[in-house]
Amino acid sequence: MKSLNIIGIGATALLIASPAARAAAADNWKQHCASCHGADGTGQTKMGHKLGVKDLTDAANQKGFTDDQLFKNLKAGESDADGKVKMKPFGEKLSDDDIKALVAYVRTLSK
Repeated sequence: MKSLNIIGIGATALLIASPAARAAAADNWKQHCASCHGADGTGQTKMGHKLGVKDLTDAANQKGFTDDQLFKNLKAGESDADGKVKMKPFGEKLSDDDIKALVAYVRTLSK
């Protein structure tokens, strides 16, 4: 049970990050993610439709990936089965802490 408590505390800490961290994550979302995923995360953008971006406000879509998977995709980018880049990597532009904050931000988009 102790390990579950530690995991729960870690996840909660991400979600209740400082107001400054939440604001920075929102700014990074606007700068790096909103052009495809939309300001609201629904993916209702020209690029979002072209790339088949999933609606991140849909809880079922959010259950389809873990925080670790999202972190890795944000850091290293994502390609389709043919190797075509679907999402460019942000590991050179954003720190690991910035990427972790973006992961937490994405989780807040779910309805």
